[in-house]
Order: sequence, then structure tokens, then C-alpha cells
Amino acid sequence: MFTYKINDETELRLLEVRHAEELFLLTDESRTYLREWLPWVDFTQNENDSKQYIEGTMKQFSSNNGFQAGIWYKGELAGVIGLHSINWANKSTSIGYWLGENFQGNGLMTNACKAVVDYCFKELKLNRVEIRVATENEKSQAIPQKLGFQKEGCLRSVEWLYDKYVDHYVFGLTRVDYTN
Repeated sequence: MFTYKINDETELRLLEVRHAEELFLLTDESRTYLREWLPWVDFTQNENDSKQYIEGTMKQFSSNNGFQAGIWYKGELAGVIGLHSINWANKSTSIGYWLGENFQGNGLMTNACKAVVDYCFKELKLNRVEIRVATENEKSQAIPQKLGFQKEGCLRSVEWLYDKYVDHYVFGLTRVDYTN
């Protein structure tokens, strides 16, 4: 099973079906907060929805198409980070992430993203990693900026977010620009 230790308090672990209840509770307690930027929140109505999500992520991992990992902070599930998919022909991927509201402000997501970027370049030998962020989501934009990603452009009306389309900035980091 995939485990990646970030520091003494934080590690990434592949989500497993046994985490469904904990994942649902984290989602549910942060529902209003997460809903501002994540289109899937309303589709997560019960523990079974979280279980089905995890089963899909296990298939993703077993087919060598990326992963979704829980961010475990002091033994508690704090959020999720992973690769949307891997384009092996072009050696590229994109990272997606979210953190429960009560875990904000501790640098957890920046550290988790750095760990995933390190994994992508060192272990998977990828050439490019992207992070796409809604143009109005300033907190999330700070993460790729801190990690040396370049803001490469804006995708207009790229995501339907409940009642409107939102634009995304594309942040990219290539192996050539990567420093660890």
C-alpha cells in the first residue's frame, strides 16, 4: 500500500474502503466550506457515496493511472490529495486536493503538494505536473505559487460550479524547473 511520510505528524496513505466513514464525516462537517470550490460535494450524501468514491480510486491506482491519498495529520484524516490521471505518453499529470475546514492554516496542503510533486518527479519520473485552480480561489492559488509552479494561463468557463461556470488558472511545473 502507498504511504508517504511527510513529517512526524503528517503522512499520505492511499484511501481504503475502511476509511469511508471517516471520509464521509470529514466531508460532511466541512460541507458548506468545501462547496464553495468543489462541484462534487452535493453528490456525497452518505457513507456509501464515500465508499463508492474510494472503490473508484482503488481501481485508478491498480490500473497505474494515479492515486488518491488521505492526508493524515496526528492520526486523523484531514483531507485528500491525488493525481487526476497520468498521461504516460507525455509523462504528465495534474494534482487535485482539498482539506477539511478545521485543518486549514497549518501548512498541511502545501507540504502534501510538495510531497506529491516530489513523488511525481522522483518515483514516477514524470516531466510535467499541473495544478488548476479557480481564479477566485486565492488560498488554493497560493500553494502552487509557493512551490515554484508557473502561472501559465487561464481557462475560461471550464468548470460548472452548481449555478455558474468558473474560470481556472493553470499552474505548471516541469522537471527542468523542479528544485527540491
